Amino acid sequence: MVNVLLMVTAELENLTGLQPQEGCDDPNFPYYFKMKCTNCGEVSQKETCVMLSETVPLPNGRGTTNLVQKCKFCSREGTVTMVPGRGRPLMLEMGQSGKYAPLMVFDCRGLEPVDFSFGQGWKAESVSFRSYSY
Repeated sequence: MVNVLLMVTAELENLTGLQPQEGCDDPNFPYYFKMKCTNCGEVSQKETCVMLSETVPLPNGRGTTNLVQKCKFCSREGTVTMVPGRGRPLMLEMGQSGKYAPLMVFDCRGLEPVDFSFGQGWKAESVSFRSYSY
């Protein structure tokens, strides 16, 4: 078991905060990654979407996870389970100082998320106290 912490930073010009639309534990926020097989090192060609609201049964039948994916090269299965409750929004002070904000923790078994892709579903708060959705 390996826990992977996704951390983000950005230059927040005229913004005070950046986070998923409904906060860091937004169940409908899609995280897009390419997945690397920890057995053979093969990296998927397409991004895979992982969301808190989407769960599937574990291959052994004991519980659920957010993603089960088979490596196309070596056929080994891996899982990714999201661990909510550890994320924080990226705030202006953090962005200005080049610090990173923790967004989400992923419990990975047999897979390693690589190449995070920013997509839609972000909420940006402006210095004029307005929220914008992207």
